[in-house]
Amino acid sequence: MSIRDLYRSKLATATDAMRHVNDGDTIIVPTGVGEPPALLTALSEQRHAFRDVKVAQILAIRPYAYIDPATVEHVRHVAFFFGGATRAGGQAGWIDFIPNHFSEIPAQIVSGLIPADAVFTLASPMDAHGYFSISLAADYTMAAISKARVVVIEVNPNVPFAFGNCHVHISQVTALVESEAPILEVALPMIGPVQEAIGKFVAELIDDGSTLQIGYGGIPDAVVMQLTQKRDLGIHTEMLGDGILSLVDCGAVTNRRKNYLPGKMVATFALGSAKLYRFMDRNPGLEIHPVDYTNDPALAGLNDKLVSINASLQIDLLGQCGSESLAHTPYSGTGGQTDFVRAANRSRGGKAIIVLPSTAKNGAISRIVTSLSPGTHVSTSKNDVNYVVTEYGVAQLRGKSLKQRAQELIAIAHPDFRLELTEQSKRLHLI
Repeated sequence: MSIRDLYRSKLATATDAMRHVNDGDTIIVPTGVGEPPALLTALSEQRHAFRDVKVAQILAIRPYAYIDPATVEHVRHVAFFFGGATRAGGQAGWIDFIPNHFSEIPAQIVSGLIPADAVFTLASPMDAHGYFSISLAADYTMAAISKARVVVIEVNPNVPFAFGNCHVHISQVTALVESEAPILEVALPMIGPVQEAIGKFVAELIDDGSTLQIGYGGIPDAVVMQLTQKRDLGIHTEMLGDGILSLVDCGAVTNRRKNYLPGKMVATFALGSAKLYRFMDRNPGLEIHPVDYTNDPALAGLNDKLVSINASLQIDLLGQCGSESLAHTPYSGTGGQTDFVRAANRSRGGKAIIVLPSTAKNGAISRIVTSLSPGTHVSTSKNDVNYVVTEYGVAQLRGKSLKQRAQELIAIAHPDFRLELTEQSKRLHLI
């Protein structure tokens, strides 16, 4: 049977593809815009026909109808990371949460710690050799495909065909459906004066020739805006976004001075505009790889001057970062923050940077605190944190005593809270 004949034999409607799902199955879905809308819509429409089916994903983008507290005994979402579509359900307890480092999810799938009975994913059209590219999110999905009983792909001509370890052969596919809907676009966050001030401080820490990992958010994108005059930057990141694309367009990113995969940008998922997705298509300067490759601290840390830039919600005077919860209430997840903090710490000349505004709730509370709020999930430990940046400056903590750390962090807290923080730290014998 030819490749084309094999393709036609596996073609189905999204509704018919649901016949491959059994009660009790765990369906693995990729990060963000790699999620397949036609398949997840069909699953939502048929959810009452199933029992105890789980959909596991690190960042759900769309609020599909199966994300419903009234039908969790039929189909239930399992989050590796909460986003807007799943946060409320996670906080209410009817969406499950599996703590993890992003880089370790593939190994947990391969070992069976996380079940992978089926995979639903978006993919590019098949090439002449029978391969599809799951370029929008290779993440843990490649590992799941190697384990799953059922692999259903949604083929869409708007999905770019990227290079790297992100290819699935037609022989691995159980069923496929075709769609032509535009890939969801995710706009850059709004940037205000606080984010801009933080961005300027961070930009001063970044040397020409540095390799960057840039997370998502207003502050990371404010940093990007300050880097247009830099030279020979490289990219080794988990998320490829429009901020990075702007640095390519202006010539700041060349990837020439990277130690690991020189000349290549490396990422595990994409989140941005149609322009970004077009840029990815058959681009020889970009590779999309699974997250246990991109986020492996030992591999990413092979790049000299690796700079990781990630946000936190709260930090205490020891340097512990609570980046994923509001006290005991979950908000997001660890993601790749710890992966890249450790990678930057391994890198020769590397800099791990945690960014956060000095206050929250319109200045009512300080994000720099003597002790994290009770129940806070610690994302980056005191032993790993290096640079901390607010709109008031830079604190460098690595190698510093507890007293020195407290002093450094108080100095970049909002002025309205510095005296209070100083008095509290004296009572705790930190100063």
